Amino acid sequence: MMEVLTPKEMGQADRLAEQAGRSLWHLMQAAGGSVAREALARFPDRRSVAVLCGPGNNGGDGYVAARLLRESGLAVDVWRSAEPKPGSDAARAADAWKGAVGALADFTPQADMLVIDALFGAGLARDLDGAEREAVERVKAAGSVVLAVDLPSGVSGSSGEVMGEALQADCTVTFFRPKPGHLLYPGRALCGEVVVADIGIPAGVLADIEPQLWANEPAQWRHALPRPKNIAHKYQRGHVAVFSGKMSATGAARLSADAAARAGAGAVTVLSPPDAMAALATHLTATMLHRFDAPEDVLAFIKERKVHAAVCGPGFGTGEKQKAVVETLMHESDVPLVIDADAITVLSQDLDCFLAVRNSGEPTLVLTPHEGEFGRLFPDLAENKTLSKVERARLAAARAKAVVIYKGADTVIAASDGRAAINTNGTVWLATAGSGDVLAGLVAALLGQGMPPFEAACAAVWIHGQAGQREGFGLTAEDLPQAARKVLAELISR
Repeated sequence: MMEVLTPKEMGQADRLAEQAGRSLWHLMQAAGGSVAREALARFPDRRSVAVLCGPGNNGGDGYVAARLLRESGLAVDVWRSAEPKPGSDAARAADAWKGAVGALADFTPQADMLVIDALFGAGLARDLDGAEREAVERVKAAGSVVLAVDLPSGVSGSSGEVMGEALQADCTVTFFRPKPGHLLYPGRALCGEVVVADIGIPAGVLADIEPQLWANEPAQWRHALPRPKNIAHKYQRGHVAVFSGKMSATGAARLSADAAARAGAGAVTVLSPPDAMAALATHLTATMLHRFDAPEDVLAFIKERKVHAAVCGPGFGTGEKQKAVVETLMHESDVPLVIDADAITVLSQDLDCFLAVRNSGEPTLVLTPHEGEFGRLFPDLAENKTLSKVERARLAAARAKAVVIYKGADTVIAASDGRAAINTNGTVWLATAGSGDVLAGLVAALLGQGMPPFEAACAAVWIHGQAGQREGFGLTAEDLPQAARKVLAELISR
């Protein structure tokens, strides 16, 4: 599993490494060496290198890289915004650099130059201004190739947000573990390719740090994927109920149902209002169909047919009848429930009321809002620009006592206990109508087969992203269930 460390946690990792016998000086030497190696390997045609150094340890890494690159035969110049603090490791690294040092304000970048950005790393806590900002603007205008040390200067390591101004890097070398700013947009786009270098910090320090954030990868949840026993019958493999809307809006529910079936649910039933029965019967084959007229019909079906998970929202509608069903599911049923799309809109009308009873027991609830829906559910969190996307998702999950899938190009999955993951395999090809309906069905299928909710949400998001990548240009939501089935089959067979 790839843990993601906040800047504060990374500082703790440095201190713990020092206590374990790895001095910060030696870590700086290793970091600068990693930067130099990447520069030589990736940009061998650049004979002119400018290293921009800040006053802190990030600048110290830059001085080390400059010295090693000059020793390799390259023409290297160093430009700094301020001198390092006397007696610091960065000052020691600056003393070891025997070349000239220019004032950053005098630096003139060229298009054919490699610029190594060692001004500020992940710990930057203010907007770029003065000589640093002006230098960044000149580099961007010149179109120089940029190799960033730790993070492109101006990108927040905690949130990925741009702090005043930021460089666009072609490659970023960070150390030990990635930071949120590498995975959250817009920082993710500004980093270019990210290299996580081993600089000698022992992995054992993570036991003391106890990070609660990961990059969403199969290693995190593959062990929990459902693998049915040979003697299992269809209902033991999970019965998923999907709620359909009116006759003219059945497609979304059918997409969710198809996804649930393709993701291994042994039985899938679409629950339909009376007017949609004929439309659904025309399209459904392997998926069962059941009519409901009132919320009590829903409860009876869930109990009698032993439903293991439900999806409510895709194409469902937002009227009083739909509100009554959502209220019943939230207040009177403990079936694991995925709330998506229209059901999120219903929920947002009185979130505290809906959650009050649902939270009194031990039910499973997964919310799947995109940016706009998140803003309707949790307006105070959405409007708080001091919070990162991860922090907003965590606070929302804690408030709702749910797993929150905060969708987007950098989808964040958060549990109410503080665990969170940032997805990294999303693709623009998933920005198509019905894609979210498929995701809701995947989550429900994994929940229905007994996968823990946080792991089920993480797995579904990754599988969804991988399916989108494989299908690529021109995919429609109808392509995704089958593509997801193939991804899941490969994961289970390993």
